[in-house]
Amino acid sequence: MEWTDIQITVPQQYAETAEAIATMVSNGGIYIEDYRDLEQQAWEIAHVDLIEQELLDKPRDIVIVHMYLAPDENPAEILPLFRERLESSGIPYTLTTSGVEQEDWQNAWKKYYHAMEIGRRLAIVPGWETYDTDRIVITMDPGMAFGTGTHETTSLCLETLDSLVQGGERMLDIGTGSGILAIAALKLGAASAEGVDIDPMCVRTAGENAERNGVQDRFRVLVGDLSDKATGVYNIITANIVASAILSLAPHLPALMAPGARFIASGIIDTRRQEVLDGLCAAGLEPVDVLEKRGWVCIVCKKAGE
Repeated sequence: MEWTDIQITVPQQYAETAEAIATMVSNGGIYIEDYRDLEQQAWEIAHVDLIEQELLDKPRDIVIVHMYLAPDENPAEILPLFRERLESSGIPYTLTTSGVEQEDWQNAWKKYYHAMEIGRRLAIVPGWETYDTDRIVITMDPGMAFGTGTHETTSLCLETLDSLVQGGERMLDIGTGSGILAIAALKLGAASAEGVDIDPMCVRTAGENAERNGVQDRFRVLVGDLSDKATGVYNIITANIVASAILSLAPHLPALMAPGARFIASGIIDTRRQEVLDGLCAAGLEPVDVLEKRGWVCIVCKKAGE
């Protein structure tokens, strides 16, 4: 069966926006070409510095988001919606299409997505790969829901969770996506986790990933937002979303934080760093750590005055 490959090419700093737009518009699979830190990833994952010239020649300043439409989907209906969303976002882009056999796109990205070690204790491993390690393994495949550990915003959160989770915590993950942060916290020793997301697809995916990793009995994931789904207080709250959403939910967070709790905010592009810091402080939160990786910022907060 021939699928339609819609390719959105954007400058690398707009990769997250393009991915979010693609996910919202179509129900097909996603494959992202991003080679900006190819050498570092090759060394960190495989401890090799010999890389095929074909990969070394890939452009480093752009990202290509591939979305795949099933044969029964009409590109003529989907493409105008893509263009409308991209235009309204204000990001520069090019959009092209081509035909591709289903088995090609289902396997193409597997040669680039491999096990990776994060922090002191974690390893993210795709389901098709065997990885011999003493680390805590999270099985996670690329898919429709955002969050596999490869993106800087997710890896910053995972590194922070690795340093914070000591065991027995109650955790809340806002905008849970693939569920990777909640799953990581549980496998690191948290007692329970709740995940909320406005997208039913993400909730379904997070539940499936929790079961795959054997933590489904301690992970409650719900469709909705913070205002109507959070219950009680939490020791750790994560929000790997976008700056505007973090600023919107910040005033509600202090009431949800147990004594000594930490709020981990990520998905913040560096140009909005100070704006978010100011907003968190105005909401009664006090930053205790600010982490940055390749243009993305993660802010760790406690309740002010603690």
